[in-house]
Amino acid sequence: MTGPFPAIVRGITPYRDSDRADIAAFVSRAQRVDDSGVLRAHERDDARVGLWIRTGFDVLATRSVFGTVSPNDVICDVSAMAGSVRAGDETVGVGFALPGAWQGALPGATGFAHVDDVPARDVVELARRGAGVARDESGALGPASSLLDQNVLTVRAGGAEDAAEPIQISMRAVFALTSMGFVRDARGHEITAESPIAAIDPDEPVRVRASGAWARLDARFGSVYQRRSVLNLNVG
Repeated sequence: MTGPFPAIVRGITPYRDSDRADIAAFVSRAQRVDDSGVLRAHERDDARVGLWIRTGFDVLATRSVFGTVSPNDVICDVSAMAGSVRAGDETVGVGFALPGAWQGALPGATGFAHVDDVPARDVVELARRGAGVARDESGALGPASSLLDQNVLTVRAGGAEDAAEPIQISMRAVFALTSMGFVRDARGHEITAESPIAAIDPDEPVRVRASGAWARLDARFGSVYQRRSVLNLNVG
C-alpha cells in the first residue's frame, strides 16, 4: 500500500540565491507602488519566471528570474510573498488563490520591434523634473492626470526624423520605470533623489520597443509596458 500523495507546493522556486534576492527586491517595490497587493507570476519557456505588477500609473512592470512556479500562471498575494521571503522559505509562497484579482492577458512575449535607445540619465532627469511638478501641483488624490498623461519622449526608429510612426512615451511610463528601481547607477546601486546623475553610466541605455498594442521600456533590471492606445492619443 502506498502512502498519501505529497502536497503540491504553491509558489516560486528560484534557482539561485541571486534570483531569490531579485524576487525580494521586486516584491518590496511592488508593495510601494501597487496598492492592489497582487502580483502575477508566469512561467516562461526559457527557464525563467516573469513577475508582473500593475503599477499605480496604469502601466505594467515586470522583471524575470530563473526558476519555476506552481501553478505556472498564478495571481499572488504580495504580502504573503514578502512574509515568505523574510522567512527564508525554499519555495516563495504566493498566498491564497486570487483568480479574480487580475483581469486581462499579459503582453505577448514576441512581436516587439526595437525602435531606439534613450540614455538612462535622460530618463532619470525626466522623472525628477516630473516629480518636482507633481510636488507643486498634486492634490489629495496624487499627481494630476494631465501630468501623468503628458508625452515626455518622442522616439523614432533609428532616431530618424522622417520615421513613419514615432512612439510617444508618457510620464506614466517614466515614473513607473524609475519607481520600480529598474535604472541603477554604474555600480548597480539604487538611484535615489540624492543620487548624482553622473553616477549613472553615460552609455547606459533604456531601450524602447513597440508592438501593435504596447510600447515597452527596457532597463537593465526590468521593463515597463503601456498600451499604445493610450500613448498615441495625441499623435496625428
